[in-house]
Amino acid sequence: MPTIRHVGAELPTSDNANIARRGFSAWLFSGERLDEAPPREAKQGAHPWYMVLWLTGVDYFSTLGYQPGIALLAAGALAPLATLILVAVTLTCAVPIYAVVCRKSFVGQGSIALLESLISGWKGKLFVLVLLGFALTDFVITMTLSAADSTRHVLENPYLKPFLGEARVSLTLLLLLVLAWVFLKGFKEAIGVAAAATVPFLALNLVVLVRGLHEIVLHPDLLSNWRVGLMARGDWSSLILASALLFPRLALGLSGFETGVSVMPLVRGDAEDSQRDRPLGRIRNTRKLLAVAASIMAVYLLLSSFVTTLLIPPEAYRNGGPAAGRAIAYLAHRFLGPGFGTLYDIATIVILWFAGASAMAGLLHLVPRYLPRFGMAPLWVRYQRPFVLVLFAITVVVTLVFGADVEAQAGAYATGVLVLMLSAAVAATLALWKESRAGSLYCGMVSLVFAYTLTDNVIERPDGVIISSAFILLVVTFSGISRARRSMELRVRDLLLADEESSLLWDEIVGKKVYLVPIRGNSPDARAQKRAEIHKNYVASGSLAFVHVSLLDNRSEFLAWPLVRLRREAGHFVIDITRCIGIANTIAFLSELIDPIGIFLGLSRLNLVGQALRFLFLGEGETGLMVYAILLRYWEWTPQEDVRPLIFLMSD
Repeated sequence: MPTIRHVGAELPTSDNANIARRGFSAWLFSGERLDEAPPREAKQGAHPWYMVLWLTGVDYFSTLGYQPGIALLAAGALAPLATLILVAVTLTCAVPIYAVVCRKSFVGQGSIALLESLISGWKGKLFVLVLLGFALTDFVITMTLSAADSTRHVLENPYLKPFLGEARVSLTLLLLLVLAWVFLKGFKEAIGVAAAATVPFLALNLVVLVRGLHEIVLHPDLLSNWRVGLMARGDWSSLILASALLFPRLALGLSGFETGVSVMPLVRGDAEDSQRDRPLGRIRNTRKLLAVAASIMAVYLLLSSFVTTLLIPPEAYRNGGPAAGRAIAYLAHRFLGPGFGTLYDIATIVILWFAGASAMAGLLHLVPRYLPRFGMAPLWVRYQRPFVLVLFAITVVVTLVFGADVEAQAGAYATGVLVLMLSAAVAATLALWKESRAGSLYCGMVSLVFAYTLTDNVIERPDGVIISSAFILLVVTFSGISRARRSMELRVRDLLLADEESSLLWDEIVGKKVYLVPIRGNSPDARAQKRAEIHKNYVASGSLAFVHVSLLDNRSEFLAWPLVRLRREAGHFVIDITRCIGIANTIAFLSELIDPIGIFLGLSRLNLVGQALRFLFLGEGETGLMVYAILLRYWEWTPQEDVRPLIFLMSD
C-alpha cells in the first residue's frame, strides 16, 4: 500500500493567515478561538456525571424561578394536572430521545449534528441554518428572559424596591452588560461554580415548598376548595383532556436537554473509552445525568405547581401581580419572612444569571462550529470577543422589544426549545430507522407528540415563531452573504499525492518548470488539440501540465482534501485531481503549490450571471476568470513573491 504524501498543508489559507492587527483590533482577535472541534475523548477536565449534572442544572433547574408563575398564568387551577402531563412527556419522551442523541452525537454537538449527518448536500446545510436560527432564539431568549426575571426578583424585594422603583429595562440591560463583560474577560464554565449556584437554589426551593405543603396541611380547606373548583369544570376525563390541551403552554419546563448533551465531553467515561470508536462509558453516564436531572425536575415541577396553585390567589399571579414570574419567591416572602425571602431572591438571581452565562457559552460553542466550517461566516465569528459583542447587541434589541417582560418572552423561548426537541426526535427516528431498529417507531410517535406541542404553542403564541423567523432570516442572510464572499478563497486544506509515481513526478514540476493548462475534457485527443492550439498562438518554453478536476457529488462543503495523480504523456504531464468541491479554487491552490511559469486559462463566454451561480453552488462556472480572480485576491494578503506566474486567457 503506497504512502499518501501531503503537499499543501503548509500553504497559508484564510484560516491561518497572519494578518497584522493593532490596538482595539488586536485585542478583539486575541481571545479564544471557538471553531475547533470538541475533543473526541475528554481526558483532561472530565468530571463524574453527578458533578456535570449541576452544569446542566443551571439551565434546566433555573426555570423554577419563573416556570410555576407561567404555569399558573396559562392553566390556572389546572396547572398541577397540566404539569403532571408535562412531567410524563419529559420522562417518557424527552429522556429516551436524548438517550439516542447521546449515542449518536457523543462529542457534544447535539441533535443538530445528528440531523446534519443524516441529510447531505445543500438541503442539509439549509436545514442546519434553520435549526441554528431556532437555537439562537432559544439561547438568546434564555439570556434575556433570565436577566428579566432576575430583575423582577430584585425589584420585588422589599428591601430594594423603595430604592430601585420601576427600573426594569435599565437593570435588565445592566445584567446583560455584566454578562457580556465577563465573557469578554474570558469566562470559562466551571463545574464548581455551577454546583455552588444550583445546590443552594434547589435546597431553598425545597424549604419553601415543604413550608407550603405544611400550610396546606394546616388548612385542609385549601385542598377541598381546589378539588371543588376542578369538579365544577367536569369529570376527570374532561379535566385530563383539558390539561393535555393546556400542557404545551408549560413547555418551558422541557428546557435543558440540549444543554445536557452539549456538555458530554465533560462527562467522565470508562478507562476503555479511548480504545473504542464510541465512548460507551461516557454515553452511559450522560444518560444517567439526563435521567437524574429529569427526575429531580419532575419532583420540583409537581410540588411547585401544586403548592403555588393552592396558595397563590389569581390576582397575585396575573400580569403585574406580586407573584407574576416569581411564584415561589412570593411564597418564600409570605410564609418565611423577608429575610429568608431575600436569601431566596439572591439564590434565584445567581442561578438565573448563571443560566444566561450557560446560554452564552452554548452559543459560543455551537454557532462557530457550523458556520465557519460551512464557509458561511467571516473570520471574526471564530473568535470569542467579537461574537460576544454581537450577541450582546442582539440581547439589547430583544430586551428593548419585549420591555424586559418575562411572560412576553415565554412564547419565543418555548418555540426555540420545542423545535430543538422536535428536531432531536426526528433525528433519532431517522437514525434508528436507518439501522432498522424497532425503537424508530417509538421515536416517531414521540415526534408526533412534540409536533403537536409545537403546533399548539405556535397557534397560541404566534409571536414565538415570528421572533424565531427573524432569527432564521438573520442567520440565513448572514450565512449566504458570507458564503458568497468567502467563495473566492482557495478552499483547499491539503493536496494528497495518491502513489509513488505521483510523488516522484511532483518534484519534477514544482518551481517554474511547467505551464499549467486546465482542461475540461480528459482524453488524449482533447489534450493534443489544446497543446497544438497553445504552440500555434504562444511561445511556451517549458513542459505543459494538463489539469483535469473531478468534483464530488456533494459540493455544499466548503473545504476539501483533493487526491492528485500525475503521469507523463507525450513529453508532458497529466494531473488528475479528484474529490474536489470547486474547480477554480482547486486550480488556484495547485498553482500556488507548483509555482508554474504560467497558466493557460480558458474562457467559455457563457452567461456570466449563470456561471457565477454555478460557481457559488456547484463549484463550476467560468473557471478561467474565477481562477484569475482567486489568485489576485490571494496575492493581495500573502507575502509578495519574486515572480508571479504569467496568466494567459484563451477562448475555449
